[in-house]
Amino acid sequence: MEQSPIPEIIEAIAEVKGTEPSELDLALYEYIEPEAIQQLASHGTASWTLSFELPEHQVAITSEGAVLVDGAERRQLNQLL
Repeated sequence: MEQSPIPEIIEAIAEVKGTEPSELDLALYEYIEPEAIQQLASHGTASWTLSFELPEHQVAITSEGAVLVDGAERRQLNQLL
């Protein structure tokens, strides 16, 4: 069973905000379906980028496993994808 990418995404957002993940007032599932990332990853070698907006940030996840917040790479999800 694959791990959820959500904790890594939350950590990346917290890093940008300069706070701890537990301090964020954010329910990520209100903005993106967590399973969507894993479903995209299961499509083999196809290249994709999944982008979504949060109230103060733009987040993107790529098929290569990069997590970008406001255009800057913050994390790698290679172990999850």
